[in-house]
Amino acid sequence: MSSNQLKAPFQYEKIPLKNVTVDNKKKAKNMSNTLKRLWNYLAAEKGKLILVILMVTISSGLGLLGPFMVGMAIDDYIVTQEAAGLGMLLVGLIIVYLFHSLSIFLQNYWMIGIAQNTVYTLRKDLFKQFHRLPISYFDKRQYGDLMSRLTNDIDNVNNTLNQSVIQIFASVLTLIGTVAVMLYLSPILTVVTMSVIPAMFLAMRWITKRTGPLYKLQQNDLGEVNGYVEEIVSGQHIVKTYSQEEKVIRGFEKRNHSLKQTGFWALTIAGFIPKIMNMLNFLSFALIALVGGILVIVYDQQLVTVGIIVIFTEYARQFTRPLNELSNQFNLLLSAIAGSERVFQVMDETIEEIDETNAIEMENTKGTIKFDHVTFGYEDTAILKGISFEANPGETVAFVGHTGAGKTTIINLISRFYDYNTGKITLDGIDLKTIKRSSLRQHMAFVLQDPFLFHGTIRENIRYGRLDATDTEVEAAAMDANAHDFIVKLPNSYDTILDQDGSGISQGQKQLLTIARALLAAPSILVLDEATSNIDTITEMKIQEALKRLMVGRTSFVIAHRLNTIQEADTIIMLEHGEIIEQGNHDELINQKGSYYGLYKGQIQ
Repeated sequence: MSSNQLKAPFQYEKIPLKNVTVDNKKKAKNMSNTLKRLWNYLAAEKGKLILVILMVTISSGLGLLGPFMVGMAIDDYIVTQEAAGLGMLLVGLIIVYLFHSLSIFLQNYWMIGIAQNTVYTLRKDLFKQFHRLPISYFDKRQYGDLMSRLTNDIDNVNNTLNQSVIQIFASVLTLIGTVAVMLYLSPILTVVTMSVIPAMFLAMRWITKRTGPLYKLQQNDLGEVNGYVEEIVSGQHIVKTYSQEEKVIRGFEKRNHSLKQTGFWALTIAGFIPKIMNMLNFLSFALIALVGGILVIVYDQQLVTVGIIVIFTEYARQFTRPLNELSNQFNLLLSAIAGSERVFQVMDETIEEIDETNAIEMENTKGTIKFDHVTFGYEDTAILKGISFEANPGETVAFVGHTGAGKTTIINLISRFYDYNTGKITLDGIDLKTIKRSSLRQHMAFVLQDPFLFHGTIRENIRYGRLDATDTEVEAAAMDANAHDFIVKLPNSYDTILDQDGSGISQGQKQLLTIARALLAAPSILVLDEATSNIDTITEMKIQEALKRLMVGRTSFVIAHRLNTIQEADTIIMLEHGEIIEQGNHDELINQKGSYYGLYKGQIQ
């Protein structure tokens, strides 16, 4: 795709703090759906989940048994000053806490495995989805934001699964067990202990109604920061060329400030939870000690014993601790759900193959491409209007015109990166929309204005055109592309490792490697997007020679800005505002003395 098609940055909806509570109902609806989808991933580990649930149940039960045994020891042995049997009780207490620790270790060990497998599958599915989405999806979004969904958002899910799932389940079990034992021991002290719940509920409700949307906004702002950084780092040469350092710094500061603000308020409001819980915990201790002491004195330990008061002080902590953990884990859960929603948003996008249920495979093609009154527009903007032309096997068709005339759009339609609105495009008489995209592109190769190479060896980059090619075929393609001579002079020849995007070799050498890649693919249809721009004269001659070899016997489409490179084309199509205004070979268009003639004369003067 040519560089003049800029990606539109993804626009995020800002949620003002004062309106956070208004958006919560919509958030809750999304939360339910997101949790259900996350559960579908977790359900793949049912066996381990059952073991985790069993260990959580055992650890919760043993956690309740320990304080109960301590209270019984006080009433049965310490208050009565009976030493017989105390030793066995202490041994039993040690065994209880040893098994309690072992059950906690096992549940954490198995849960880590479940979380890692779940996140592995989620990350794999998201990456796979990226490769099923159409080019139009990526044209409208910042790459850094998409990368953030694959890294930061999924890491958020990973951290929450490791921490929250066990804590939430254990807290619920501990809470139920604690209340049951407390009611058995003393209904009066149970009511006293639970008197703090209304205040706790109101506080948690106020906090979580604000933290949910804030966590979602924080993830969005983080994605925007990542997208901006990726864009600016990639365009660092342009930034410095136009001395725009201060502008991009201000742009980053604006986005960074927004992230700081949302992060500050999300963490600040969430930070109220432990303070409130500690205050209510101390209040609960004080009430139990006060009421329990009065009951012991007034009723002479008939209603409540000293051991029961000790048990209740421990159970009061165990009662408020699960509530505290539930509140904290719920906030972590909200953060993970915010990340999960962003992941599932990508997964819910319409994939490129959705309209190919009955599309056909095309094993061979002659390469006859015909446009018949084709119109196309990006959303509400008309780009192409009534385009008609035909390219026969082995012919070269060149597109010329000013920026925005529709040259790249025609190439996008031929490649089915986009589908046309009306009219018809055929390949060998078959409607392009009825041919599977993967099948169509197997017969195509691209040599673009900005050559792209992957991190890896030169041999691997050339072999990308056909993965089953032998080393001999790779080297033969490099020779035909005039790349062999410079490759063998490199330190490790074909096994020289290129840095990301091929840094370490010149622009012209990169282009020669992409031509070698296209030659190895042996396509029937070739697309050239100003493949010799910004290249020195000697390298341009090598590239032109290699391109001539590449184009022999292939239907070629060339986007040209320098008209001296397309004079031998069979058909030159002059575009203006999405319409064909002139069509013919070079000599015919020169003799017409129209727009092409004026453009050509302007370039050679």
